[in-house]
Amino acid sequence: MTSIFIFISGAALLIYSAEKLIGYLVGAASGLNVSVFLLAIVFTGIEFDDIFLGVALNLEGLGGVALGIVFGTALSLTGVTLALAAILTPTEVNIPRDYIAIFAVAPLVMIAFTLTAPLGTIDGVVLLGLFVLFIAYVAVREFRSDTPVFRDAEMFDETAEADGGRELTDGGTESFAAEMPFAEARELPGWAGLGLAILALAGLIIGAATTGIGTEGILQAYGLEGTLFGATIATAVLTIEDIFLTVEPVRKGAPEIGVGNVIGSVVFSVTGKLGVILLAGGIVVGANVLTWHLPALIVLTAVAAYFIYTGKLKPWHGYTLLGLYIAYWVISFAVFGTVPVEL
Repeated sequence: MTSIFIFISGAALLIYSAEKLIGYLVGAASGLNVSVFLLAIVFTGIEFDDIFLGVALNLEGLGGVALGIVFGTALSLTGVTLALAAILTPTEVNIPRDYIAIFAVAPLVMIAFTLTAPLGTIDGVVLLGLFVLFIAYVAVREFRSDTPVFRDAEMFDETAEADGGRELTDGGTESFAAEMPFAEARELPGWAGLGLAILALAGLIIGAATTGIGTEGILQAYGLEGTLFGATIATAVLTIEDIFLTVEPVRKGAPEIGVGNVIGSVVFSVTGKLGVILLAGGIVVGANVLTWHLPALIVLTAVAAYFIYTGKLKPWHGYTLLGLYIAYWVISFAVFGTVPVEL
């Protein structure tokens, strides 16, 4: 029972910290006049909580759980998180085509690595290097652009000027910018927002570590199979966090932030996240990964990329992604009798 309490406490801290983090990033981007997408890549796309949880699990000999989380979260980001965003808050999105292309082809890098499994330290270094190149590309592109993508301060201030603000009862006006996502965070100085974002990130890390401790206790107490737990319960917790980081910005009128989180997180999952986990120890990959689970990830990511490319997330996009995700799980259990990773 204690292990369940620890697991729930860690999960609650993860969710709370995730909600606070995105708001502080918006405030920091506004105050420092930098691209919030670049900040999101570092703070949300990198998913420090997943890293610490995955490494902790791998060090404890729970490589199946760690690898299950890598594949599970990558699939759920499009099949659940982006799907719910499209269903609950249909909206227009303006994502550069090169970012969409990188997002679509990112899972393809896993083919070469799964062909040479088991995965080891060298694979981890290479995967981590690929993600560093992705960050460098985004940083150069954003800073060279005249209008960096996802620079919320400019986007919403321009909207405020166009709308002329909103009349108040005392005869004054309130800028539309006050209604932008996490408006209170924008009132803070840029460095203050960045500092609070770091604190929220620390909350994510502590929550992940606590969840890892609870996970180990639950596995030992109830005799659950490691990969199954990692791909279901543990992944569900991390998915709830991603839902907050994606659906909330979309709901509040900044869809690029939410979609940016999905793009950055998927790219990170199949490169940097797995790379760091592998630095903590090698992992054996089952044959079904290459023949079924990885192809499913490639297809689901490609479909999601196309929907983003259309420029507008629609409810039927969400239902399609969710349907494909459910179909994947049904086939995995009914036909293959496995979870995302078979060890």
